[in-house]
Amino acid sequence: MRQIASTLTFLLLLAFAGKAQPPAAQKGANQKQGPPPTIGRAFGKVTDSAGQPLAQISALVLKSTVDPTTKKKKLTLLKGMETKASGEFDFEDLPIVTQLVVRISGTGYKSQDLSFMIVPAAAAAAAPAGQANNPLAGLPSFDKDLGVIKLNLDVTQLATATVTGKTPPMKLELDKKVFNVAQNIVSAGGTGVDVMRNVPSVNVDIDGNVTLRGSTPTIFIDGRPTTLTLDEIPADAIESVEVMTNPSAKYDASGGGAGILNIILKKNRKQGYNGSISAGFDSHGAPNALVGLNLRQGKVNFTLNGMYNGMNSKTIGNTDRYSYLAEADNPSVIDTTHLLQGDLQRNKGHFMFEQVGADWFISNKTTVSASYIHVDGSFRPTDVSQIRADTISYLGDNTVYSERFSNSARDFHVNGGQTGMKHTFDKKGEEWTADFSYFGVNAKLGSLYTTNYFQGQPGTPIAATTYQQTVGTSAPNFYTIQTDYTDPLGEKTKLEAGLRASIQHLSNYNETDTLGPNGKFINDELVLSDYTSTNSVYAAYVNFTSAINNFGYALGLRAESSRYTGSLLNTGQNFKNTYPLSLFPSIFLSQKFKHDQELQLSVTRKINRPSFFQLIPYTDYSDSLNITRGNPGLVPEFTYNTELTYMKTFPHNNTLLFSAYYKYTSNLITRFQDSGTNPAGKAVLINTYENANNAYTVGGEITTTNTLTKWWDITLNINVYNGHINTDNLNEPSQAALWSWFGKFNSNFKLPWNVTIQMTAIYQSKTNLPVNLNNNQFGPPNSTTQSSSQGYIKPYHGFDLAVKKTFLKNQAASITASMTDIFRNRWSDQYSTSQFFAQEYNRLKDPQLFRLVFTYRFGKMDLNIFKRKDMNSQGMGDAGGSL
Repeated sequence: MRQIASTLTFLLLLAFAGKAQPPAAQKGANQKQGPPPTIGRAFGKVTDSAGQPLAQISALVLKSTVDPTTKKKKLTLLKGMETKASGEFDFEDLPIVTQLVVRISGTGYKSQDLSFMIVPAAAAAAAPAGQANNPLAGLPSFDKDLGVIKLNLDVTQLATATVTGKTPPMKLELDKKVFNVAQNIVSAGGTGVDVMRNVPSVNVDIDGNVTLRGSTPTIFIDGRPTTLTLDEIPADAIESVEVMTNPSAKYDASGGGAGILNIILKKNRKQGYNGSISAGFDSHGAPNALVGLNLRQGKVNFTLNGMYNGMNSKTIGNTDRYSYLAEADNPSVIDTTHLLQGDLQRNKGHFMFEQVGADWFISNKTTVSASYIHVDGSFRPTDVSQIRADTISYLGDNTVYSERFSNSARDFHVNGGQTGMKHTFDKKGEEWTADFSYFGVNAKLGSLYTTNYFQGQPGTPIAATTYQQTVGTSAPNFYTIQTDYTDPLGEKTKLEAGLRASIQHLSNYNETDTLGPNGKFINDELVLSDYTSTNSVYAAYVNFTSAINNFGYALGLRAESSRYTGSLLNTGQNFKNTYPLSLFPSIFLSQKFKHDQELQLSVTRKINRPSFFQLIPYTDYSDSLNITRGNPGLVPEFTYNTELTYMKTFPHNNTLLFSAYYKYTSNLITRFQDSGTNPAGKAVLINTYENANNAYTVGGEITTTNTLTKWWDITLNINVYNGHINTDNLNEPSQAALWSWFGKFNSNFKLPWNVTIQMTAIYQSKTNLPVNLNNNQFGPPNSTTQSSSQGYIKPYHGFDLAVKKTFLKNQAASITASMTDIFRNRWSDQYSTSQFFAQEYNRLKDPQLFRLVFTYRFGKMDLNIFKRKDMNSQGMGDAGGSL
């Protein structure tokens, strides 16, 4: 009976094979041929030239077909996967007796194609040991062992120059540098702010404000603007960061010459299911947890990420300020006030991040994608301030001691979505994309300020107590519609064009109440703001890219027009402005030389339009120590950027990247310190904005990546720059130009026992205060008494360390321990001055913060999730049908 079953099964397989390749005599003109059965299996292993296994290398199985349009042969994709940690790949359900190609490729390596065909092997003479009762024993095998495939290192072509070979941390493209941050272990369990601390060219201050060559860049997520701040994005959800110091005409001209940081979130498209979970805590008792899941079957791909991040930060600070203000009733008399203030700030709270995405591969040419992001945050910051105020006037000297308690509550909800479609045409490289994105925030903020005034020294009886509270809401919404088309006009030539509409709508309400004699809070109409604004930008661009031998160039032109409207609802005032159509050209030139050298030159024009809050003449008195006012007379600033970049790749794929840059801005928008009176008639300092005559920044930057040994690599980034702001038009002496430098060093050690150590060090020399920090705050911005044209930051440095240990099968689990600012050196010490004040302000935030994170990865590649085959009941002749 067993022999009969074996014989019948064997004959059935031969029948299928016969259909796959019938004899010539049977091929009649009208005879329809069925496809060969998909019962084959092919497997192999990928290594580097030294024989070391390569993980996460792309492996594709291709089949030769005839294009019905061109009647030419072409390769079409059958299956795809990435190699395992062992370098192995394994494909099932492949057609037999068919010419196939396996294509192996990876970033930094030369791709390799290997042709093969799966044909039945001869039947075994006898059943293998232990298989005597197996009815399938002795049958032919449809397995194909492709053996070991070795990949050699490669230096990529003009558009993308890979800087390192194996899992390169940096790539140089015509208009950006791409940094792979997925392997950064110092930022494990942290946020996007922690990631940026390890990205070359990017500087992060004590408050998490990010600057790029001294200016605040625009933050994108997956190529689109976002309302999310960096501390609302989990570090473990970020795959890479694209640093665009001089974006081409393809990108927004808005933002001036500050550049773009485009955060690419992890989006897995591996066949089967896979994911990871992690959990940890820091030394302040704040927990963090992350779960990521990917599911891919056939034409559908699902991605899910969720994170919880607790916060319990601690900041200490001191302020020493002299103010020189004229008396309100006698301007010729100047009173001097000396303020000494010590602060202890705590910020307790949490945020939750959820992201879900889906891709539908409608065909080999058309893909539809959609994603949704939701963030919930709740924070309870507190601040205790010890204040001493000395007043020196012709009436005599007076000293007042006080203590202020600030208790705040900030809650926000972010919803964002993006949907898009990508279609590729028959012509290689021709494609069309269209997408829509939305990000919206609903935020509530409330603060209670309690100030106790002592009769004498602190600790003496309280002479008086004042209470003040602020209540506010804000709801910014971003809408972006964009379409792009790429047409390859030749082997090295392509034309890109696109349209874009970006609309930002903002509503904001803030009121300040003072406790009255009757024990009830009374709203002060003078410090009430209730406004809405809409800012719209419409753009079109065209970009032409080509190459002549080793010389490449990209010429682009962008046209933008914009308008904003706004209303102060509490006063009935309306504001509007329309900026006419402006042109923003971009030029990118690239020349490749012998010995792996490349030289690039880029020139662009950008614009920075004032925001609505910077424009409205509303004075915010809600914080008596930080009074702000807009300036309706502001005009846009225009910036011209020039950058020259040289890259050299050395043996063992070590690299040197050098950039020299020059940036000139007319009508620079800068913070400015002015004087005025509050509603009570008291002289006060007011933070506002002005257009300076012009400004320039010139500098040079060096980035090197070096693989010293198989177990040790380092990355070094040094930026030397000089900046000057001309404020002659503001009746203020221009601040002298100051040469400064910023350095960042990263070193990774791969030790035995699957242990990795990462060290990061930074140094910032004395430098001018940033021009304008855009913290993505959609209400009155919090700031200290300073102006970018009137001060500097003293030198500071810091050192971070992380250790990671992987274990379990395939290194699926890991434990990461990290500590930031190990030596408590990352003090922020600022000095600013004008004709009205002189101030020194320093703070230290979360020194020696220890974080411990456990991570576990799971999943199986190339697994049929929604289909189960029973080989015993269906028989091996089943060509993959589902039950």
